Amino acid sequence: MDNESIMKKDKLGFGGILGQSLKITATNPKFLIFTLLTSFPLFLSLLLFEFLLQETFYDSARTLLSDESRDTFCAGGFCDISSGGPVSWMKTFIPKHFHQFATLGFTYLILVHPLDLLNTILILRHSSALYAGETLQSFRGFFLNPLKDLGFVGPLITSVYALLLSALVSLGLISLGINSYQFFSLLSGVPFLALLMKYVEWRSIWNVGIVISVLEEKHGDIAIGVAAYLSKGSRRLGFLLMLVFFLWRLCLRSLCLYLVWGKRGTGTGVGATVAQVLGVCLGNLIKWVVLMVYYCYCKKRFLEKKIDVEHGKSDVCT
Repeated sequence: MDNESIMKKDKLGFGGILGQSLKITATNPKFLIFTLLTSFPLFLSLLLFEFLLQETFYDSARTLLSDESRDTFCAGGFCDISSGGPVSWMKTFIPKHFHQFATLGFTYLILVHPLDLLNTILILRHSSALYAGETLQSFRGFFLNPLKDLGFVGPLITSVYALLLSALVSLGLISLGINSYQFFSLLSGVPFLALLMKYVEWRSIWNVGIVISVLEEKHGDIAIGVAAYLSKGSRRLGFLLMLVFFLWRLCLRSLCLYLVWGKRGTGTGVGATVAQVLGVCLGNLIKWVVLMVYYCYCKKRFLEKKIDVEHGKSDVCT
């Protein structure tokens, strides 16, 4: 989407961005149908990943609730660390379940992540075209033209940067969660929640970097740096938008785990997992359309600020 098209868009807020995104999806059934069809490989890979994740979660919970692990739990806000505490417990837990976590990581990196990125490229290229007032092509063009024009390597590089940054922050969250057993639970929860909120905010920047990589063909740290620069002044909005989808996936996974607990392999367990993955795929579609509109909003604010500075105005982006 070029600068002129972006400048024509009205100012949007939280509700406006969500509304525009839902409008793009709901008023273009061809786009919705084509996206769902191209999402089918991603759906299958996510289904496999969820079954593996549930198995890992179930086995990990059995280890956590076993008699040998109960002495690591906290009581009255403090932990009994006489037998080595959580660090000692982790030294036993990780080797015991290492092969399951390795399988999860391998499945995500080799199968889920590439298919998710491919689906993201298609969503972003065609939703941005619709947002600019263009029309969709045939299904063949819907799938092939973005890859011919853009390729796959550039967005892949940016997505790997975002994945590594996300993994580093996740390790920090895990570390805070483990260390919280050794302190008063309320006080130790404060830095964990603070980092979690920053993580959600940073996710908006990293994801906008992927949007830039697809729409502007800037890749890697350059795309993420541009995203960080453009989103200045709109970080709270980006945080709120990402919080919606973070809570969406969290609620879906929590509800699914609740429904399948003790019912793995049954019709109820399989049905709940399929419904969860369908919800994830639908949320993924809306999320990337929202991020595309949010990127255009941030770029519009940047262009307005640039124009006002050139004219000597001080009340920019108001």
